Amino acid sequence: MTVVGFVSLVICAITLVHFYLWRRLVGSTTRPGRTRRVLTWVLVALAVLAPVTLVASRSEWGHFLAWPGFFWIAVMFYLFVFLVILEIPRGAALLVLRWTERRAEGPDVADAQEKRVALMAAQPVPAVRPDVADRSAVAGRSGFEAGSEAGSGRRAEASSETGTEIGGVIVVPGAGDARRDGGFPGGPYGQAGMSRRLFIARTAAVAAGAGALGTVGFGVRTALGDPVIEPVRVVLPRLDPRLSGLRFAVVSDIHLGPLTGTEHARRLVRMINSLEADVVAVVGDLVDGTVAELGSLAVPLKDLESRYGAYFVTGNHEYYTANGPQEWIEELRGLGIRPLGNERVEIAHGGAVLDLAGVNDLGGVASGDGPDFERALGGRDRSRSTVLLAHQPVQAVQAATYGVDLQLSGHTHGGQMVPFNLVIPMQQPVVSGLGEVDGTQVYVTRGAGFWGPPVRVGAPPEITLLEVRNE
Repeated sequence: MTVVGFVSLVICAITLVHFYLWRRLVGSTTRPGRTRRVLTWVLVALAVLAPVTLVASRSEWGHFLAWPGFFWIAVMFYLFVFLVILEIPRGAALLVLRWTERRAEGPDVADAQEKRVALMAAQPVPAVRPDVADRSAVAGRSGFEAGSEAGSGRRAEASSETGTEIGGVIVVPGAGDARRDGGFPGGPYGQAGMSRRLFIARTAAVAAGAGALGTVGFGVRTALGDPVIEPVRVVLPRLDPRLSGLRFAVVSDIHLGPLTGTEHARRLVRMINSLEADVVAVVGDLVDGTVAELGSLAVPLKDLESRYGAYFVTGNHEYYTANGPQEWIEELRGLGIRPLGNERVEIAHGGAVLDLAGVNDLGGVASGDGPDFERALGGRDRSRSTVLLAHQPVQAVQAATYGVDLQLSGHTHGGQMVPFNLVIPMQQPVVSGLGEVDGTQVYVTRGAGFWGPPVRVGAPPEITLLEVRNE
C-alpha cells in the first residue's frame, strides 16, 4: 500500500468513527438547538486534530500537537470500543421499553395508533369529503371554496366519529398531533417514551465516556511508568553446555520522541544495568525522528553496561525518519552500541562460542536496505547455536531456513492497547512472549516505550532478562 493510500484509509476510518461518535454522543443525547451545534463543532475539530497530529508530530514544528492529539486519539478509540459494546444492552433496553409501553396501553390502542400512522404515511394531505369534492368538481372550483359555500354554517362543528369538518375538509382526529417519527403524545412514542429513550441514550453515553477516560487514564500511567522486568528462560537443545546461563537484556521499541524526554532513556539504562546481563540487545524502533531532533534524548545510552557489549538492529521506524537509518547507525556507534546490519559476531563465553547475528528490518526493502539472511547467516558453522536479532517476528520464517535456534524480536508492542492484540496475529506469528516458527524459537518483547498515544492497556512496557540454557 502506498503512503497516499494509507493516509487516505486512515482519514476515512477517522471520519467514520467520528460520525458514529456524533450519532451516539450528540445526535441521540441532545435535542436540536445551541447545545447540539456546539458539541457538533467540537467533534468536528477533534476529527480534524486526529489525522493532523499523526502527520505533524513527526515534524519538529508539530511536536506541540503530540499530547492533545494523541490523547484524543486514545480517548476516541476507547469511546468507540465502549459504545460498540454498549450497543447490545442499549438495544435490549429499547426493546424492553417498547414492549412495556405497548402492554401498558393495550392492544386496541396500539392497533388504532398503528392504523393512524399508516394512514398518515399513505395520505399526507387532508382528506376531502366525497360529496364536497363532487360538488367542487362540477362547479369547476376548489374543494375548499365549494365546502365553504356548502357548509358555512357548520365550520366548527365536531363529528363524533369522522372528525372535525373545517371548510368542508374532514380532519382525522389526532392527525395534527402526529410527529415525524409517527408517535403521539402519551403513546408508546410520546413525550414520556421520548424522555425514557433520551435517558437510555444519555446513560450509554456517560458509561462510555467514563469507561474510555478511566481506561486511557490507566493506560497513560502504565505507559509512562517503569517497564516490567520479565525474566525468561529459554531451553536451546543444541546449545553448548558451557554457554548455559548466558543472559541477554532485551529491549525494543523505545520510540524516543516528543513525548518521552531524556528521562525515558536514563530510566531504561538504569534498569538494564541493574540486570548485569552478558549481552544487551536493542531490537529496533529506537527513535521517531532525526538525530538533529532527538540526538540529545539518546545520549544516556552511552552508559549501557554488559559483559560482551550492546548491539542494535533497525526497526521499521528508523526507515520512517527524514534522513533514514544510517545517521542513527553512526550515532549509536559513537555511543558505544554496535549495529548489526545483516552481519554476525561471535560471543565467546565459558570456552564456547555463540553466533549472534542481526538483520535489517523489512522496512528497508523499498530503499534497498532490507534484510539479507544469507549475508548474516550463510557459511557459518551450524554446529554452533545462533541467536538472531530481527525486529519483526515474521522474519523468523526465513530465519528458520538457516537453522537459527532463537530469534529476539519486538515490533508488536504486545498490542499496546487492547483489543489490538487480537488483530496482530493477522500479520505476525507471535504477539508477545515465547513462541515457535518452523522449529525456530521466537521471543517477542512488548517493548519499553509506546508509539502514538502514550497509552498502554493490557500490554505494560517491558525489559526482558532472557537466559539461554541447554536443558
